[in-house]
Amino acid sequence: MADDAEKTEEPSEKKIEDAREEGNVPKSQDASGVIALFVALLAFLMLFPFMREHTILLTKYYFSLIGTDIDRALVIDIAIVTVREFLLIVMPLAVAVAVAGVFAAIAQFGFLFTTKAIMPDLNKLDPIKGIKNLFSVKKAIESIKITFKSFTTLGVGFMLFFMFIMELPTVALFGLDDQLDWLEKKMLIIAFVMLLIIFVFAVIDVIIVRKQYFDGLKMSKQEIKDEMKNMDGDPHIKAKIRQIQMQASKKRMMAAVPTADVVITNPTHYAVAIKYDEERAHAPIVVAKGMDNIAQQIKKVARENGVHVIQNPPLARSLYAQVELDRPIPNELFAAVAEVLAYVYKMNKK
Repeated sequence: MADDAEKTEEPSEKKIEDAREEGNVPKSQDASGVIALFVALLAFLMLFPFMREHTILLTKYYFSLIGTDIDRALVIDIAIVTVREFLLIVMPLAVAVAVAGVFAAIAQFGFLFTTKAIMPDLNKLDPIKGIKNLFSVKKAIESIKITFKSFTTLGVGFMLFFMFIMELPTVALFGLDDQLDWLEKKMLIIAFVMLLIIFVFAVIDVIIVRKQYFDGLKMSKQEIKDEMKNMDGDPHIKAKIRQIQMQASKKRMMAAVPTADVVITNPTHYAVAIKYDEERAHAPIVVAKGMDNIAQQIKKVARENGVHVIQNPPLARSLYAQVELDRPIPNELFAAVAEVLAYVYKMNKK
């Protein structure tokens, strides 16, 4: 029982699909971040001329206001121009990053739309479970990972930023266009370095997240057995259904025996009831057949209803083996069956 309780088996496809429907998927925040940053960098490079143009226009607009008396109308105009230019500068980049975030999620676990993940769950308010989750191994690993990643990224970023700050006294003497060019180059350097660092952490994070995810979905042997029962049906129930079906089939078969023209036996182990209706079929049809006890019941019902019982062991075995219920006999048995039917018809004076 202890072995059954241990979750040592890999999760089944159904277990993974059920978890997916619940919104439980292996998602790496670092992987999403590196994709978003990469797209943001590409968008920045493509949109920088456009952003620089509107930044210059906004700066020139502010300089043009020097010496102008400020009134209510001017304040409104400044606000409108500032918001408009700011949106033109920021929105294209923001939209690109948002689309990248959606693409990053789809790339990791495919398209998924479910509301179960955001539905309120009172079980999550259990303080005992909350404390256990707070001090779990998973949380400890996550904390160490975040701390190391933050110190590494911030450390490298601070070193680069400090190096660039040292250049500011010289850059302050440049014109606005040259300052923007310098800013563009430095931002690209920082972005590429940050992208490289985050990419390394993202690869590691994807490996860790997927391992934790599939380890969390592992199943015990008993869970696999229960799942198989639910998918394929309980064997006991299926056996009961088959028993009921066999009983119903046997009942119908026994009801057809009185309508047969003859029952052919071997004489103890096999019994096959045959009926020939030339208006409904071109060949005789097997309406009942059975072995041992069922064969004895067929012969009993036949005798009670005046149906002839003929012993022909080879023909009885061939009919039982080759012909299914309610199916016509094959061509190779025509002659033998015809001989038996002719004998029966003669006895019935047909």
